[in-house]
Amino acid sequence: MTLMSVAAKTVGCLGIVLKYTDRSSCLRLPPSVPSHFVRSHFQCSTRHYYHYISGSQDTRQQARQTTITSTMSNSSTLLANQKFDFFLILDFEATCDNRQQLIPQEIIEFPVLKFNARTQTVDSVYHHYVLPQYHPQLTPFCTELTGIVQDMVNDQPELLHILQSFDEWMLTENLLNSQVKSVFVTCGDWDLKTMLPKQCTVLNVGHKNYFHKWINIKKSFADVTGTFPKGMMDMLTHLGLKHVGRVHSGIDDCYNISNILKALLQKGYIFKENGRL
Repeated sequence: MTLMSVAAKTVGCLGIVLKYTDRSSCLRLPPSVPSHFVRSHFQCSTRHYYHYISGSQDTRQQARQTTITSTMSNSSTLLANQKFDFFLILDFEATCDNRQQLIPQEIIEFPVLKFNARTQTVDSVYHHYVLPQYHPQLTPFCTELTGIVQDMVNDQPELLHILQSFDEWMLTENLLNSQVKSVFVTCGDWDLKTMLPKQCTVLNVGHKNYFHKWINIKKSFADVTGTFPKGMMDMLTHLGLKHVGRVHSGIDDCYNISNILKALLQKGYIFKENGRL
């Protein structure tokens, strides 16, 4: 049975919210997940919450079909040549303002999809909002751009605790096993080349070596098409894919990147790392 693990808090946003009482937190599911999914397992620690949600075979299939198109008949042959077992699709959202540059800029949404290269489905989801330390009050421009309102970051962990929580998720998902090959996938180099390293430097905290290499899917798209894309919408349009969710929602952007990744896999592209610190 396919399991999706989610660590998240959302207040007043699109999607489905399952509330629970511990620490007044709640779980947001992406709009693509049917409302009749039910939570079947729960475990927590002092710093993070994991939810495992499942549904009937029909509802799981419906969720897959919403974000992932059907596999090609020759996908087994293509997958045999892939270097990675899992693609970890990541898309940060950060503090911003249209009147001035915020220094430092800080991550406020930390979503990652665990995309299975063999089944070409999303096996698990890590999603958490983050409390900014230097600019804790979000600007109206930031809220309008990202859809993230103040209540969604209030009382959330700061980045240091999120990084610890994420490392525990990586361990839980068996992604720290040296026999399991995984790599981050981003839309551009900004997330892992600029945003995360700069904020970690400001906060004087380290970040794990697994963040040091990634796939910039724009470069992969250019390898396949011969054209470097302007952005995510350009790639979706070229590939004939429909945009899912809200623009500049980190979690929704991850699902759109997963569809681009799937389309390039089906074209026979062999993914390789193309970004590093």
